[in-house]
Amino acid sequence: MNIKKHIPNFVTSLNIVCGIIGVVFAFNGRLDIAFYLMIAAGIFDFCDGFAARALGAYSDMGRELDSLCDLVSFGVLPSIMLYTAMRNCSFGDSWLCWVPLTIAVFSALRLAKFNVDPRQTSGFIGLPTPACALLVGALCYYVCFDPACFLSMWLAGPVFGPVLSLCLSALLVCEIPMFSLKMHKDDPQVLKNKRLAFAFIVLAALIVCLICRLNWSLAALLVFTCYIIKNIVYAIFKI
Repeated sequence: MNIKKHIPNFVTSLNIVCGIIGVVFAFNGRLDIAFYLMIAAGIFDFCDGFAARALGAYSDMGRELDSLCDLVSFGVLPSIMLYTAMRNCSFGDSWLCWVPLTIAVFSALRLAKFNVDPRQTSGFIGLPTPACALLVGALCYYVCFDPACFLSMWLAGPVFGPVLSLCLSALLVCEIPMFSLKMHKDDPQVLKNKRLAFAFIVLAALIVCLICRLNWSLAALLVFTCYIIKNIVYAIFKI
């Protein structure tokens, strides 16, 4: 039996393990640990592709397994985290708490679309599920870190959480092209410039958080918000 070809699938399976455990912690109100597990899932999601390329172990099963794992870690987990954060802020059992679960549904649609869309070989059409998940996860982590912050007050209102959930759900399946952070040798210069500009935004967000002594999760929240805004601007002006 060729063990080498199963290594990428093993790494991918660690992705869903992190996602499942993260869901358990999210339901128990430990949004901080859930976010760490989401980040770990993201690392495994990156490493499985790296392992597949390094070992030459691509497979159709691996591609489908990757999507199933991403649905849990970057679809179900962030929706449960936002659901829990809204309940903790003041909503209790209000029906508004259920609106974030649309993120899980539209993440499934987005991943299914990605698997059959030939246009998404070097970039994305619509918001990638990891970017959506990390934005939501960073928001929930920051609210958990500082319950008295303005974001907590926003989540305690009837507008911000539901509107954010619906906007992210729409972005997941929209026709807006979004650049990938994965580099290839034949990438055009305009794509390299987009990544370079994004790298400066990441650096600036980290510096601001360090200088102002803000929690690191706020930098992640700013970075992925800027990623969405930049791609929308690129689409509008056809850059």
